[in-house]
Amino acid sequence: MSPFISELIGTMILILLGTGVVANVVLKGTKGNGGGWIVITTGWALAVFAGVVIAGPYSGAHLNPAVTIGLAIGGKFPWADAPVYILAQLAGAMIGSMFVYLFYNDHFAITPEPGLKSASFYTSPAIKNTKINLMNEAIGTFVLLFAVFYFTNAERGEDKTPVGL
Repeated sequence: MSPFISELIGTMILILLGTGVVANVVLKGTKGNGGGWIVITTGWALAVFAGVVIAGPYSGAHLNPAVTIGLAIGGKFPWADAPVYILAQLAGAMIGSMFVYLFYNDHFAITPEPGLKSASFYTSPAIKNTKINLMNEAIGTFVLLFAVFYFTNAERGEDKTPVGL
């Protein structure tokens, strides 16, 4: 499998499962309606795991343009490869989102609250405070990239085989 295809499929699976669990919990008439935040966080964790397992051996499982750009800025990934990875990630995210929309279309139709419909595809703050919200996103991205950089330097076993990206 090529890095492009693995990033596309890995990101598609990540978004399909992650946004799918949110749709299942928040949309009216689903079997998981009202399941709560623990169901959503567990679903997203498993979605990330599935995407990484699928794409990891072939592309390093960036699965997110922020990771690709962060690794390129950090000198751990060639800038020349970044556009291909980002294109695959965006295409995979659109395909995964499209499937969620198709699978839950009847539930979107009977859910009157626009905020619940959009929650399947993006998050928005419960309280809008642009400075705090931006700082929250910046710190969250830093934590994600910090973890990714840690794994890119990790080694496994006695042979010191690199783990991760």
